Amino acid sequence: MRLLRTPEDRFTDLPDFDYPPLYCDLENEQDGIVRISYVEAGPFDGPVVLLLHGEPSWSFLYRKVLPILAEAGIRAIAPDLIGFGRSDKPVDVADHTYARHVEWIRSFAFDALDLRDVTLVGQDWGGLIGLRVVAENPDRFARVVAANTVLPTGDQSMPDEWLAFRAAVQKAPVLDIGRFVQSGCRTKLSDAERAAYDAPFPNEMYKAGPRAMPGLVPTTPDDPASEANRRAWSVLSELDIPFLCAFGDSDPITGPAAPVLQRAMKGAAGQDHRTLENAGHFLQEDKGAELGRIIARFVTG
Repeated sequence: MRLLRTPEDRFTDLPDFDYPPLYCDLENEQDGIVRISYVEAGPFDGPVVLLLHGEPSWSFLYRKVLPILAEAGIRAIAPDLIGFGRSDKPVDVADHTYARHVEWIRSFAFDALDLRDVTLVGQDWGGLIGLRVVAENPDRFARVVAANTVLPTGDQSMPDEWLAFRAAVQKAPVLDIGRFVQSGCRTKLSDAERAAYDAPFPNEMYKAGPRAMPGLVPTTPDDPASEANRRAWSVLSELDIPFLCAFGDSDPITGPAAPVLQRAMKGAAGQDHRTLENAGHFLQEDKGAELGRIIARFVTG
């Protein structure tokens, strides 16, 4: 598998994101060694929150959430998915599979960092990947926060808005990452913030991850990931750990999933589920501090 690594000078002068990057090498026989990047905030001995971003962002998305969690005494860890941020980037779209992304995050969280009693926060693909990791390793998790995410099996149709997004990604000769992020926000990003979302991708060769992810979402019952996701639903729906939904009120793609998750997940019963006002798909941008406070209360009680 051919990998690219974004030059570090692409990440200078990031607004409100001066966390030093940390790195782990993930190794398996199939993929060889792949380097994943992450940032941390808060005390090392605090309760662990694993913050997983989605398409086409990176850990920069959590810059408004991290300090809130740290102030609450929480160890907040935000990795960059493989293909995103400072993490290594497979060049070929075909090198990105749902199963590989699940394994990369599992290996990062448990083989590299040996995290336990984890609270997962998953948004967009962070939930598609993270919920699978929870279902397949339930003994490692204490709580789940689903934030504008779904766990599709291909047995139900996807919203028209998402199908339009997938088509736009597949057809765009140049993938404008900053524009895609802005389109999922209610607030206007500054030029520096949009540049930060573009920073991991010096040219189109680096964008196999963002180009691949929409095509990995199961949309038919016989998708390669469908059966594993059905098994995950079976486990998660009976898993007796607290499950909180924190969704934006202005996300037409994942918004309908909130009541479905609240009904289906045993651990969702009796939780103080939240709908954040004036928050789009990237609710971390629109309401990051509020989301941070919701997570902190959920973790610390």
